[in-house]
Amino acid sequence: MPTIHRERQTVLDGLSFGEGPRWHDGSLYLADMHRHQVLRVDEDGKAETIAQHDSALSGIGWLPDGTLLVVAMEGEVLRMGPSGLSRHADLSGHAAHGVNDMIVHPRGWAYVGQFGYDREGGARPVGSALLRVDADGSAGTAAADLMVANGMIINGETLLVAESAGCRITAFTIDPAGELRDRRVWAELPERHHPDGICLDTGGGVWVACPVAGRFVRTVEGGQVTDDIPVEPGRHAIACVLGGPDRRTLYLLTAATLGEAERSRSLGSARVERVPVAAAGAGLP
Repeated sequence: MPTIHRERQTVLDGLSFGEGPRWHDGSLYLADMHRHQVLRVDEDGKAETIAQHDSALSGIGWLPDGTLLVVAMEGEVLRMGPSGLSRHADLSGHAAHGVNDMIVHPRGWAYVGQFGYDREGGARPVGSALLRVDADGSAGTAAADLMVANGMIINGETLLVAESAGCRITAFTIDPAGELRDRRVWAELPERHHPDGICLDTGGGVWVACPVAGRFVRTVEGGQVTDDIPVEPGRHAIACVLGGPDRRTLYLLTAATLGEAERSRSLGSARVERVPVAAAGAGLP
C-alpha cells in the first residue's frame, strides 16, 4: 500500500495559477501563469516578482551562464536581460496551439512541451512534437508524437517526459549532442492520474502531480505507486519540486481551477504547500 502523507504546510497563498516550480540557488522559483509573473519565494514564503510579461507564462530554466529562460505560452521562449524579458525563440511555427513546460539542459539547449490540439475549442488530444530550443534560439523537433508533453526531468543522460493525455511517463536517452534516442515507457500511471509537473528523487522515484485525480503520487520505474498525497476536495495537484537545504522538502503547487485564465485570476486560490519526504531531490528540476 502507498504511504499517505497528510501533514503539510502552506508556504504561499493567493496566486492565480502556479506552474513550473524550480529549486535554484537556494530559493524556490515558479511562474504565476495568469498574472504573467515569475516569482522567487524564500523559505518563509516571502515572494518577489523577478519577471513580468504581457501574456501567460509557464516553464522556466537557466542557461549555463545563469540567464533566466521563461516559456510564454502563446508560442515563445523568452530570456531575461537588463531591460526585462525579450524573445529568445519563436515557436509559433512549431506549436499552433501553444507551448507549456520546459527544462533546460546544463549544456544550454532546452526541451519544450506543447499542447498540440485546440483544447479550448473542444478538440481531442493528438500526438505532437516535443520541441528543442538551442542556446542561440534556433528551434526544431526533439521527438515526435507525444500525447501532450508536460513536466520533464533531466537526470544525467536520461530525459523523462510526462505525457499528460497518455497517462504515462516516457523516457529517452540524451546523446552528447542533445538528440533523443531509445524512446521507452518508463511508467504507465493509474486511471485518471494524468501527469502534469514531475520531479525525481535519489531513490529513483518520480513525484507526479495528477490534477484530475487530485493527488501527488510517487511512482517508480514500471508504474508502482509508493506514496500518495491527496489534496483537499475541490483542489487540483498541478506541479511539484524537491527543494530546501537538503532537497528533502517537497513543494506542492495546488489550485482550485484547472488553469482557466479569468477564473484563476478572479479566485486567486492557487497555493504553494510543502511536506517533508525521505528521499532527497535528484537531477533537474
